[in-house]
Amino acid sequence: MSKEKLYAVKNDEGKYWDFSANSGFWSSKIAYPTTTIYKELAEQVADERGGHVVTFVEEPKKVALSEEQAEIVKNAQNNDYPATEISGSTDDSDGVEKLLMNAFVNGYTVAKDKKYLVYKELGGKQKDKLFAQAYRSLIHPGTISWDITNEVKSGSCAQFTESEIEHYGLQDCEKEEVTDDGMGC
Repeated sequence: MSKEKLYAVKNDEGKYWDFSANSGFWSSKIAYPTTTIYKELAEQVADERGGHVVTFVEEPKKVALSEEQAEIVKNAQNNDYPATEISGSTDDSDGVEKLLMNAFVNGYTVAKDKKYLVYKELGGKQKDKLFAQAYRSLIHPGTISWDITNEVKSGSCAQFTESEIEHYGLQDCEKEEVTDDGMGC
């Protein structure tokens, strides 16, 4: 987070002081900034001309957390002693505690697992190229099935996370990252 701040002086009518020309208060719809980097100057204008100092601070970037880490921060937000909740839930060997404290203070988003289409090229002539594409089986839950196709197709049943690729033993297959959630099975 940047420590630099900008200051403006706003009066009761919602108008801002013009620091560039010192010519009075102007509507907030003007095209140029009415700010200063000097807090003391803004306070002096507010004292002499009326109004109050408005401080602009750059919003901190939210931290990306896994679902498990987000749950820890969520629990800490509901706890009377949030730091205890965070430090008691982590082994800080990799700086996780600092990451979670940052998320607690600045906000967080939950990172989604990357998903991949998994397939094997079966060969053939270029125009007749065939693929065996892996899908989650609808008939036998917890297993995969293979579909022979001439085009790799997206769909939620065809998308696998890294841990699922490892679980099903698909590490030797080709994979292509999916950028959307695809359609249903």
